Amino acid sequence: MSRRFTLLLVTVLAIMLAAPAFGNSQGPPWEHNDRIVPEEGCSCHGAGGSPSSEVILSISGVPRTYVADASYNFTISLAHASYSTGGYMIWDYEAGTFTPGEGSKIVPDSGGAVSHDAPSNDWVIEWQAPSEDLGDIHFSLAGNAVDGSGAPDAGDHWTTLAFTVSAPETAAPDEDPSLRTISVGDYDSLFGQKSDEQLEAEAQAEVANDYLTQGNLYFWTTLSILIIAAVIQGEFYERRFGGGPPYLDMRLAVPQGIRRGSIALVLAIGLGWAVDTELPWGYTLVIGMCMLWGIYGVYRTVIQARAQEMPMDMV
Repeated sequence: MSRRFTLLLVTVLAIMLAAPAFGNSQGPPWEHNDRIVPEEGCSCHGAGGSPSSEVILSISGVPRTYVADASYNFTISLAHASYSTGGYMIWDYEAGTFTPGEGSKIVPDSGGAVSHDAPSNDWVIEWQAPSEDLGDIHFSLAGNAVDGSGAPDAGDHWTTLAFTVSAPETAAPDEDPSLRTISVGDYDSLFGQKSDEQLEAEAQAEVANDYLTQGNLYFWTTLSILIIAAVIQGEFYERRFGGGPPYLDMRLAVPQGIRRGSIALVLAIGLGWAVDTELPWGYTLVIGMCMLWGIYGVYRTVIQARAQEMPMDMV
């Protein structure tokens, strides 16, 4: 085998192996994986070969209902936050007749489908309705926004759009079909892009909100602990240096204990309700502190009623 023939063979094999790595800049094939591209989409592009909501695929000029033999101008558009060009393919299942405009072409062996002829955007094509009433006409459209790398890689984003034009006299026709647009995609991903300044401002606002929330939590929790500690300290000094709690006559202790016990019971029920309904922590903390204060009131009533009666209490 001659050296020249060997070099030619290697070159041909390299081209054949490299061919699948390049995108179809002059239009996608009619079929891929035994399915037609307008229905399946550009599955050789994108992450995992799956459709993406990041690309907005739109077609305008589509009538709600067609008139036999009438012509309509469709405008097919792609929108993406980062990419401005791509490709498309549309098919009407051989119901009408497409006439490609600039940058478009008839797809061979497709039964009249139209696709891009070069990466672009905002393609204008003409669709002529059938000469008779064929019922509702269904369309399949695929669009692909590309990153310009020349390869069908994960940086590309594609999606599909299926729509129907109703049969004649089955729906109110549009006064101006050119104003009607059908689209698919997530507009937040397109218009929701934020600048670095906006992202930084949102991050700072989140930090400030966390600081305020955590600050309130620490402040009120610490205050509650200090109040409880002060009450315990007061009890200690009263017993150690004050001679114990003052005496309370039973005729006063019984109604006072009933009142304070009722209040503590209501607050305990309220605390259970707050926890069960996941009330904001601030409200739950206040209810809990009031309940503890009510329980402490009952405790004070009991120990005062049991205290030893002093001579001064008899005066």
